[in-house]
Amino acid sequence: MELSKHLPDIENTRLALNPRTLNYASVVPTPKTKVLRGHFKRSRDKGCSTCKAEPLSNNFVDIKHTTLSERGALREAFRCLKCADAPCQRSCPTQLDIKSFITSIANKNYYGSAKAILSDNPLGLTCGMVCPTSDLCVGGCNLYASEEGPINIGGLQQFAVEVFKDMRLPQIRDPSLPPLDQLPESYQAKIALIGCGPASISCATFLARLGYSNLTIHEKQDYIGGLSSSEIPQFRLPYDAVSFEVELMKDLGVKIETGRGLGENGLTCQSLKDSGCEAVFVGIGLPQAKGSPVFKGMTVEQGYWTSKDFLPVVAKASKPGAVWT
Repeated sequence: MELSKHLPDIENTRLALNPRTLNYASVVPTPKTKVLRGHFKRSRDKGCSTCKAEPLSNNFVDIKHTTLSERGALREAFRCLKCADAPCQRSCPTQLDIKSFITSIANKNYYGSAKAILSDNPLGLTCGMVCPTSDLCVGGCNLYASEEGPINIGGLQQFAVEVFKDMRLPQIRDPSLPPLDQLPESYQAKIALIGCGPASISCATFLARLGYSNLTIHEKQDYIGGLSSSEIPQFRLPYDAVSFEVELMKDLGVKIETGRGLGENGLTCQSLKDSGCEAVFVGIGLPQAKGSPVFKGMTVEQGYWTSKDFLPVVAKASKPGAVWT
């Protein structure tokens, strides 16, 4: 078959192979992402059964790579194949345009890279530091079996957002959207979010970008960040990274009230509704660990520690930036 020599055909073919910058976030249900990830996954599945068959002694595959310098990030970005149907993007729960942000890093466009990341995921820095990439995007990388191994996607994501963090630029709404004073009255509806953790931060950010201007987050504790602050140690996720993402959210006008937990001091869904809230988002996470019936009734005093008991103690001792009671 003879290839077309017409310029329009050649141009359309070239554009079809290149990534496009979207003006909206991609939304793919988690079950569908899991199915797609299964088609491309090259790393081994992990679970209780694999621990018995393959002992985890001297297995450090989940340990975070060393933070990338600019030189290391550029070298890693140049290694990326920029696959046409990138399996890393198919495996990402947040549907990041991974190919696009890595291309921007390779071009030294660090602002554009961070913009691509934070546009789809307001918690881009947190995910770059703690996301289990070895089982997600990195696990599907086509370079997984190569001598140098798969692309360090998490490290590249952290590098790009940290460069943007040092720029100290505030977050703004898309200038092409109508100003807040020209939006319908429904965009001024009072909306409450319970819990200032990753879910509420992400939800409030997307709502504020759309133009909703009366958003308030009610947090039970006297500190912000939820699980990111209270259960992840400082060496994995510094408190200033969590604070940076919260400040980006506050740049859009989102308000935070601490010391207000659901079911405490009269704060209920009904009381919020009575106060004029048109919608309530409950993002309180998992208050208690899922325990085995064998240990039912056992407490910390008896030497039984769950993750919800142990990790806050570790984080409390390692995060100097957090405010603890």
